[in-house]
Amino acid sequence: MSVEFADTNIVLYLLDDGPKADRAEAILGQGPRISVQVLNEAMVNCRRKAGLDWDDTGAFLAGIRALCPVEELTVQTHDVGRALAQRYGFSVYDAMIVAAALIAGCTTLWTEDMHAGLLVEGQLRLVNPFV
Repeated sequence: MSVEFADTNIVLYLLDDGPKADRAEAILGQGPRISVQVLNEAMVNCRRKAGLDWDDTGAFLAGIRALCPVEELTVQTHDVGRALAQRYGFSVYDAMIVAAALIAGCTTLWTEDMHAGLLVEGQLRLVNPFV
């Protein structure tokens, strides 16, 4: 059975119109896991790029949290993420998302901007849902 995790860009496509928004809605409607890192990155983008005020940002994130179980950031997440960044060349922020997905036992990470097709640690496949 596939246990899924969604990257920040999947969450943010809910703020757009068009086919990527529809695909993101379908993925998030299935309740994939996300991490606190995803929520933090989404919050920054809601404020800076989408221009949402704090109330609208909070409402958007509350909606995401109602759909998706949230994995906490822990020292273990940090340690695993640091090792993944070194081993696979991920950015620190991407590595923390990959680490959270691995620790949660996920087998699929929906992401548009990481290494599509890569199998991380023999467990987690990075999949671009828009191709």
